[in-house]
Amino acid sequence: MIELEGLTKRYGEKVAVNNLTFTVRPGIVTGFLGPNGAGKSTTMRMMLGLDRPTAGDVRIDGTHYDRLKDPLKYIGALLDAKAVHGGRSAYNHLLCLAQSNGIPKSRVHEVLDTVGLTAVARKKAKGFSLGMGQRLGIAGALLGDPRILMFDEPVNGLDPEGIHWIRNLMKSLAAQGRTVFVSSHLMSEMALTADHLVVIGQGRLLADTSMADFIARNSRSYVRIRSPQRERLLDVLHGAGITAVETAGGAFEVDGEKPERIGELAAQHLVVLHELSPQQASLEEAFMRLTAESVEYHAHSDAPAQPQWGTGWKKG
Repeated sequence: MIELEGLTKRYGEKVAVNNLTFTVRPGIVTGFLGPNGAGKSTTMRMMLGLDRPTAGDVRIDGTHYDRLKDPLKYIGALLDAKAVHGGRSAYNHLLCLAQSNGIPKSRVHEVLDTVGLTAVARKKAKGFSLGMGQRLGIAGALLGDPRILMFDEPVNGLDPEGIHWIRNLMKSLAAQGRTVFVSSHLMSEMALTADHLVVIGQGRLLADTSMADFIARNSRSYVRIRSPQRERLLDVLHGAGITAVETAGGAFEVDGEKPERIGELAAQHLVVLHELSPQQASLEEAFMRLTAESVEYHAHSDAPAQPQWGTGWKKG
């Protein structure tokens, strides 16, 4: 378990993390979301004792990170897959980590096999692709067989098979009762992986809730209906006090009603339905809605202005 209480980090006048309090619990995958510059990386670095908090506290299973003996046995982390000595082989990189944390040499072979790098174990890390580097970083996180795991953008550079593998790995680790904390900008993947979400913006806590509740609270849910008996359908809905709004393509949308009730009304009045489907926003849409006012860096879709060939310009 990871516990944060009033965690704050300032860099001069800049407040990177502002009074964060939340708990990352075992047995589930907790997703850590926020726009660029929200303070996610700084928060994770403070969890691992790489940055010292300006105020507040963070504990790993009730203990400060710097007081953990053989910390890789308590918490494994992937923060930067490139943080590897390029002249070392994958095997020797992991062996150094193992020896410094009292981990048996046999464990190196086990994690190399787990991440699929056995065939390249003796090759130097500088020749690894981004995806292979990610796998090596994940192997390092797993090396101590820790109860807590932290991953920052773990699917970077992975192919579809690799993404499927890391998704199932994180779910499997959580199912074993471990604490799994993962930060990612890939919303579609987070929606398939995380059970719980912690969302921050400009260093502040915006949400600490289950995936289902997060989407429900930050998005619009409605029922979409299509029928060849459009007028009769509207009459039936109106008679039941239900307001339907017509949309492009001839469908209707109804807010605040369950599809079961609409289906039962249609059946009672012999109205043919071609579609009756509950609609809910994606995680990405809910995230964008919640964090709209917390985005620090805004890009613009306008193309750069093209030079006008005329006075003051000489083409060629």
